[in-house]
Amino acid sequence: MAEDFAVELADDEAAVRAAQRLRYEVFVEELGGDGALVDHRNRLERDRFDPFFDHLLLRDRARDDAVVGVYRLLRGDRAKAAGQFYSEDEYDLGPLRQSGRRLLELGRSCVHPEYRGGAAMFHLWQGLADYVLRHEVEVLFGTASFHGTDVATLAPSLSLLHHRHLAPDGLRVRARAFQSMDLVPEAEIDRRAAMLQVPALIKAYLRLGGCVGEGAFIDHAFNTTDVCLVMDTATMTERARALYTRERAE
Repeated sequence: MAEDFAVELADDEAAVRAAQRLRYEVFVEELGGDGALVDHRNRLERDRFDPFFDHLLLRDRARDDAVVGVYRLLRGDRAKAAGQFYSEDEYDLGPLRQSGRRLLELGRSCVHPEYRGGAAMFHLWQGLADYVLRHEVEVLFGTASFHGTDVATLAPSLSLLHHRHLAPDGLRVRARAFQSMDLVPEAEIDRRAAMLQVPALIKAYLRLGGCVGEGAFIDHAFNTTDVCLVMDTATMTERARALYTRERAE
């Protein structure tokens, strides 16, 4: 129920550590990821960018305000302080930077396993929508992941994204260590089977008007195959309104 949740930005180190602890449970223990700054002793998934991001937290009031969902948010001005956007290690963001629009990078989105498939992600997105409006964000972007690095297994899904959801030229970022997503001719794709393989978070972005950059990035450290999602907030706002209205009615 809505009254069981609270969405807020982390305002101290303890709150950030709670986010990092949930990220460890999901990205390291569940999905097999790792990284140079991951703290296995204290079970914290962290990196050098954490001090520059805002950390959006979903707390369950019925469980002593336990953090059960997180999002990392990096505005353009904070990316300057960090020296780059996080995803610039994987993607050339030139088209976005040259657009002159207000950018917001999303990342490290995860929800505790017990809260998946329910209202948790919806409440996180409501908090994200408020943040976008407050900061007058015009373009959202960030990497999202398929589990595993076997491109042959993922080929139908990656190809479907390439053929049906490729970003327009003005928003089309490109993978640096380029892995083509144009692997299966569109006519040969079983669309239903391919879409079933697409992670729920990516499908949700697509429903809100999101599109993907050109090429995937194989992240061996995190055992993932990443795509870069890009969303124009004008489109997202229109589609999100319809989606939220439908979800509330169900």
